[in-house]
Amino acid sequence: MSSMPTTTTGAVPTTGTSTAPAATTTMAAPADTDRKGPGRPRSARVDEAIIEAVVALLTEGTTAEALSIEAVAAKAGVGKATIYRRWANKDALLVDAVASLKGPLPEIAGVSVRDDLVSLLHPVGRSAMVRASSVLPCLISELRRSPTLHQGYQKIIEPRRELMRSVLRRGIAIGELRADLDLEVVMAMLVGPMLAQSVLNWNPHLDRDTLPERLVEAVWPAIAAPRSRRS
Repeated sequence: MSSMPTTTTGAVPTTGTSTAPAATTTMAAPADTDRKGPGRPRSARVDEAIIEAVVALLTEGTTAEALSIEAVAAKAGVGKATIYRRWANKDALLVDAVASLKGPLPEIAGVSVRDDLVSLLHPVGRSAMVRASSVLPCLISELRRSPTLHQGYQKIIEPRRELMRSVLRRGIAIGELRADLDLEVVMAMLVGPMLAQSVLNWNPHLDRDTLPERLVEAVWPAIAAPRSRRS
């Protein structure tokens, strides 16, 4: 004796195909896999796609002020909710985008103070990603406007400043540099021209590649201990 199948009122029938629309992306980004149950880890690939979208938009000429979460979501091929689950606001997203361009701290030999200063200046305003030089100008107005973005930028830059301070302190300790140096001013004297040249091409007659050596050579007589000025 066969039994009739039972049905439950309101149940959704199961079929062999999905009716959900396919996700469309403009950057061939991975599909939004963040819609998971509680406790499931979010997708690192989606994080990377979002950061890449921010950098790409800035590189294409969108200013940080004009950048919108909607535009980032469209570029990355994700929903706005996916972005807001990861970053509280646009400023926090910009901080991580800037951090992605900085790369690791420069390596120094730790032998010659002069050579170490040159090594620290070479990466200023540069990055392994060529786009970094076009992104920073887009952020200048926002760095002045947004305390969150400014603080985030300072957190990125401070380890590099501290590395230069450590070189200067070492020079003082071994008697190679003057004991009364104002370290913050010396760093500004060295790094400021590098940033101006890298970001603004302030003087097209200066060779960016040889500028670190020329800066250290020019500043050295003012910062070196008397016996080290001719070394």
